[in-house]
Amino acid sequence: MKIVIYGANETSCLIAAKLYEDHDIIVIDDGTDSNNEIQKLDIEYVQGSGSNIAILESIGIKDADIFIACSDNDEANIVACLTVTNMTKLKTVCFVSKKENVESLSLVRGSKYQRELMIDYILWPEELMTQEIFRIITVPNAIDVENFANGKARLLEYRVVEGTKFINKKIKDCSFPEDTLIVGITRDNTLFIPNGDMELLLNDKVIFMGSSYSLDILANKFFQDKNDVKQVTIIGGGNVGLMLAQNLEKVNMKIKIIEFNYDRCVELTENLKNTLVINGDGANYGLLEEERVGESDVVVSVTNNDEKNLLCSLLAKQMGVPKVITRVSKNANANIFEKVGIDVAISQDAAAIDDIENHLIKTEVEILATVERGQGKVLEISIPFDFKTDMIMNLKLPCKAIIAIIQRRNRIIIPRGTTQIMPFDNLIVFTTQNNSDSILNYFKRCI
Repeated sequence: MKIVIYGANETSCLIAAKLYEDHDIIVIDDGTDSNNEIQKLDIEYVQGSGSNIAILESIGIKDADIFIACSDNDEANIVACLTVTNMTKLKTVCFVSKKENVESLSLVRGSKYQRELMIDYILWPEELMTQEIFRIITVPNAIDVENFANGKARLLEYRVVEGTKFINKKIKDCSFPEDTLIVGITRDNTLFIPNGDMELLLNDKVIFMGSSYSLDILANKFFQDKNDVKQVTIIGGGNVGLMLAQNLEKVNMKIKIIEFNYDRCVELTENLKNTLVINGDGANYGLLEEERVGESDVVVSVTNNDEKNLLCSLLAKQMGVPKVITRVSKNANANIFEKVGIDVAISQDAAAIDDIENHLIKTEVEILATVERGQGKVLEISIPFDFKTDMIMNLKLPCKAIIAIIQRRNRIIIPRGTTQIMPFDNLIVFTTQNNSDSILNYFKRCI
């Protein structure tokens, strides 16, 4: 596979180092992000702008398979991706670091102009890292897990036990998180697809599908017998600190954020409902003692400075905090931090690179997963360009099945009956083994 990378910073160096042995890598850099380490790799290096048409033509951009723009400048990355999109049909990956750019690009992708202004994958490394930290803090106890859409969607299976909050309730009366669907129930060793009037009984095995984020919320709200993590202190109130606090508020944890900048503290207070915001220095041991940070179950240090994160984390460990999670901006620091006693050191670049690897190779298969010893199947169905747009409720399926997930370019949609199916959509459908052939044949005839 031929991969073109724009930018020669630490991020691109890590991407190239991980991929160059199996792929043909070309790096374009205008000199602003120059990292000497990248030139030590056995790859082609070209000096210039990633949006320069002449340079792109000179490296044979039309023969490439993927273009990754990961310079330190959001706007340059966006322009480079749009230039490549207008020149070729290859996949484009755009790194962004500002929330407003993520929101603007998401608006474009969902608008009627998306075919004229399209970037295949928008990566905000801080968001990916936030999701990873959230999962480390809140670990679900599922009995089966399947990941879809490059980790953006999941299937989780849980057993209903004594004390489960929704036991003996009808599905329609349960307050499950948005973007979550119950697609199957196994009762007395038999799998069936329920409706909203079905009661959830003791020992039922319930299969949920939905976005990864919504299922994380579900896991922590309903399926942890004992949630040992009750208090979390976050040091650093930047994007990661804010997003993490917002996520943790949804699972009813007691949260503190320590932020040095007073104006940022005001912003945090305006955007958080149940989080204590403290204006101060997270590296001040006296402040940590005064705020009883040592009583926290988890401390997360996510400032933009590795040295400060390390110091704050070591102070937290000294105070007896059982789990400390630390952000590292330099990937090489992760192992060092853990060697000196930090429980988890997370690099946002590593999270982004894992996401890219998931997008590089896509196999087209009809059966994505089987569950309950083959009784249930998860099918992937691609909708062609000439399909006539219609609502799910208007489809006349021959047997019981649930369209659980729609992949629309880089978006994940958890549909309802009024959701429209459109050309180029990928449907992820849950059905039973006995009905899978009928569902596949229906869609083949339908499309």
